[in-house]
Amino acid sequence: VQLQASGGGLVQAGESLRLSCEASGRTFSWSALGWFRQPPGKEREFVAAIKWTGSTYYASSVKGRFTISRDNDKNMWDLQMNSLKPEDTAVYYCAAEPSGGVYYARYNYWGQGTLVTVSS
Repeated sequence: VQLQASGGGLVQAGESLRLSCEASGRTFSWSALGWFRQPPGKEREFVAAIKWTGSTYYASSVKGRFTISRDNDKNMWDLQMNSLKPEDTAVYYCAAEPSGGVYYARYNYWGQGTLVTVSS
């Protein structure tokens, strides 16, 4: 199984960006899909997740600005990021199949990361 994240880039504060993650090598449903990020000099942190039921979960810092969605047919999931702030600057990682709760960075599969830089 491989995950490929894409969509990162440099934007100004207040702008939007959409990240995508495509999974290959697996055809059956995931229990949950997620996005994490690692700001410069900090630890990896939870951003958002979506369960197979469709339930979504967000970090308080992004709730109301970010939206996670999935396309089961294409085995892809996205993170729509609106009203970006400089503190959203980080390497963003997609992840699949958590071994514990969705909030914890104990997923079985990880993408390679895509850099999002938000300038003020």
